[in-house]
Parts: sequence; structure tokens; C-alpha cells
Amino acid sequence: MADLDQNTVTEAVIAQMASTPDPRLREVMASLVRHLHDFAREVKLTPEEWLGAIGFLTRVGQTCTPYRQEFILLSDTLGLSRLVNLMDDQANRVGEATETSLLGPFYREASPQFGYGESIAVHAKGPEMMLFGQVVNEQGEGVPDAIVEIWSTDADGAYDLQANDPSTMDMRGQFRTDAEGRYAIRTLIPLGYSIPMDGPVGDMVRAQQRHGFRPAHIHMLIGAEGYRELVTALYLGDDPNIGSDTVFGVSESLVVQPRLGLEQAPDPALPSVRYDFRVARRAAHDKGGRVGADPSKVAAD
Repeated sequence: MADLDQNTVTEAVIAQMASTPDPRLREVMASLVRHLHDFAREVKLTPEEWLGAIGFLTRVGQTCTPYRQEFILLSDTLGLSRLVNLMDDQANRVGEATETSLLGPFYREASPQFGYGESIAVHAKGPEMMLFGQVVNEQGEGVPDAIVEIWSTDADGAYDLQANDPSTMDMRGQFRTDAEGRYAIRTLIPLGYSIPMDGPVGDMVRAQQRHGFRPAHIHMLIGAEGYRELVTALYLGDDPNIGSDTVFGVSESLVVQPRLGLEQAPDPALPSVRYDFRVARRAAHDKGGRVGADPSKVAAD
């Protein structure tokens, strides 16, 4: 048995894990150990700092509930979620398919179903807007019977999980495209908001003197038989934080601005956004590109 020093301990750990049967797990864990040890050596991590980090991660876990995913929020604010999103987009987005964005920590499965042009604002009140357009394929043809899921904040910048009893769903829903792939959704003009700052991630963001705000946006998840699921979001271009999103989710192609007088707008009296989402055929190996999850499902998985 050889004595270990601060350099040889890394290879000793990797060698001990070399018998891991799953090749992908073996690859990921070896790289994780190597980078984690390199990080500790680079910053000369002290015992006090190490224990502080353990305490921080413990508090992150303790903050998680079926309605709040603090670990996803931590990943978002460190840019890791966006990095995973960008790598998946580069590897799997086909041709001119719409750019993806983060699913985020506020997605909920089994949201209510609505008809063409109906409003998702069941309880919330505020200035309204209309979102309409088409879901099309790579050839520009409408995709019928696509499911368009939408969720966003209310006019005060709060999601239903924050504003109401968490069992109540509001400002979210599912719509089905018509025979020509068209959809129309009535909603409230969302407000930019601060990420939850009452937990350990908020403490971290304040310590870094970051503003902690996300620009106003509307989440969309679009699925159709035979097509790759599209996870994306539309961002309002007049938001003051459009260039400094605290979770780094904004792409230029997803920036929009509601306005009056749009041709074919279902309700001419409302400011509207027309956005046509392009989806691509699903490859056999594709496992989907959701960067985020319904908080109630994370622990169960």
C-alpha cells in the first residue's frame, strides 16, 4: 500500500471505481472526480470552506418540496442548465427547428385543457395579450393535433405555485392545434420576476451581488406524434433584464413584443404575438431535451 499525497489520491479514487459495470457511469464518475479534485487544488479549498459547501448543499436539499426544486434553481443560476440545454440543442436540433430554452423549475404535468383562443388566466387578473400562430414541420406544413402547453407568471410576476395554494393550477394549460396546425392562446402579459430568494440559492445570488431577475417570458412545450418534443420560451423584448437573465435562458430568435394590429390576430383589440413554431421529426435515438422537470416528479425518479 502506497501513501497518498494531494496528487496521487485522485488516481487512487479513479482506480477504485474502475470496476463500475456501467461504462457511462464509469466515464462520468471518473471525470467528475478528476475535475472536482482539480478544483479543490486550484482554489486551495480549506476544511472550513469544504464544510460550508456541505452545509450549503444540505440546505438546498432541505428546501426542495413537491412544489419547489431548489437544486434545479441552483443549476439554473450557475448556468449549468443552460449549458446542458445548448449542448443538447447542438446535438439534436434539426435544421431550422425552433431554438429550445429551459423547462425551468415551475413546470407542472397534467395542466388543464383549453379550446382555441381561450384564456389560461382562470383566477389571475391583469392586462391581456394573445399568442397565436402555427406549429409547422421542416417543410413549413402545419402539424395538426399538436399539443401546445403553456405556463407563465401572472401580471404580478408570480407562478401559481407561488401565488396560490399549490394544488390550484392557474396561468397554465394545454391547447391542441387545428387541422392546419394553428393555435391561439389568450393570457396575461407576464411580468419579469425575481427567482425565489428566500432559500440558499437566493443567499448565494445576493452574496454575488446579482440582481436575481428573469425577464418576462412565456414557457412553451410542444409535442406531436412522430416529432421531437420542443421545449422553448418566448421573451418580451422590452423587459429591462432581457440582456442579463439570471439563468441565462434568452436567445435572440425567441425575443418577441406584443403589439396591436397584427394581421390575422384572433382578437384585434388585444396586443398580440404571432409566433410559428417549427418542429422536426424525432430520431430513433432521441430521448428528448427537457432541461427541468415537474418538481413533484424529481424525487420519485
